[in-house]
Amino acid sequence: MKILVCISNVPDTTSKINFTDGDTKFDTNGVQFVINPNDEFGLTRAMWFKEKQGASVHVATVGGATTEPTIRKALAIGADEAIRVNAEPTDGFFVAEQLAAVVKNGGYDLVIAGRESIDYNGGMVPGILATLLDMNFVNTCIGLEVDGTTATAMREIDGGKEKISTSLPLVIGGQKGLVEESDLRIPNMRGIMMARKKALNVVEPVDANKTTEDRKFEKPAAKGAVKLVDNVDDLVNLLHNEAKAI
Repeated sequence: MKILVCISNVPDTTSKINFTDGDTKFDTNGVQFVINPNDEFGLTRAMWFKEKQGASVHVATVGGATTEPTIRKALAIGADEAIRVNAEPTDGFFVAEQLAAVVKNGGYDLVIAGRESIDYNGGMVPGILATLLDMNFVNTCIGLEVDGTTATAMREIDGGKEKISTSLPLVIGGQKGLVEESDLRIPNMRGIMMARKKALNVVEPVDANKTTEDRKFEKPAAKGAVKLVDNVDDLVNLLHNEAKAI
């Protein structure tokens, strides 16, 4: 089985976010970038398939040279090979078209993408990718087993979970639950050293439409003052007379 894990290069959630050029561009100065958490769950599951079933695991990202430390981390975790599409990921449709070309050229059986990235939270790439490739698709995937060409997936639905059976080739949109947080892997020194010898192939983007553009960014409004109370009577009084909530 040949697996491609799609990796997004996203800001660490602890980073301080700022904008430049009249709030039209994201300021990357001083920002630590990491593997998108939903993608990391997918990568960890792919490593399970590698170790238990002998699968070949490649990772791919769309981005400039600054994304290479992130994708090198994926190699250090255990991926066999990496692909970087040399283009700025301007929108979900553009990214999906680039990844679709990678999948077609690589002949992958299983494509694991995160349900959404934690920067724009668009949640569109896995579904568009499956449509472009005419592959089966399971979103909000929290469990995956593969036996030959048959895949059994568990996905989150409103009010519960759904177990479904499908076949390869398959695209999934993975999330927490695909593996547990305790199963996530931290690269060790041996993995880091081996990652330096693994292939990181840079490919040029295919022609694709860039259908959206960023007009302006805006930070959330600052939180208002907080009043602390130490008894129920005062709390009820504030909720009734000031907040008009009761």
